[in-house]
Amino acid sequence: MPEKSIIDRSPNGMSGTPVFRGTRVPVQPLFDYLEAGDPLAEFLDDFPTVTREQALEVLELRNTTNKFVATKLRWHILKSKI
Repeated sequence: MPEKSIIDRSPNGMSGTPVFRGTRVPVQPLFDYLEAGDPLAEFLDDFPTVTREQALEVLELRNTTNKFVATKLRWHILKSKI
């Protein structure tokens, strides 16, 4: 059985803004809070429909995606130097 996505994005809901599945909470505020130096607990207090597990999964997904993009970028740079 395929793993259910933790992020939902529908043109009919929140104008296509990525949200935590099962909520109307956009994902971006999680990143905004953390980048501003606010603790995860504060984000969770302000958005009680988002679980700690959901937030951590989104952060892990972002970390994995960033690593993938960085690896592809390094490969592209190396390839262009050959």
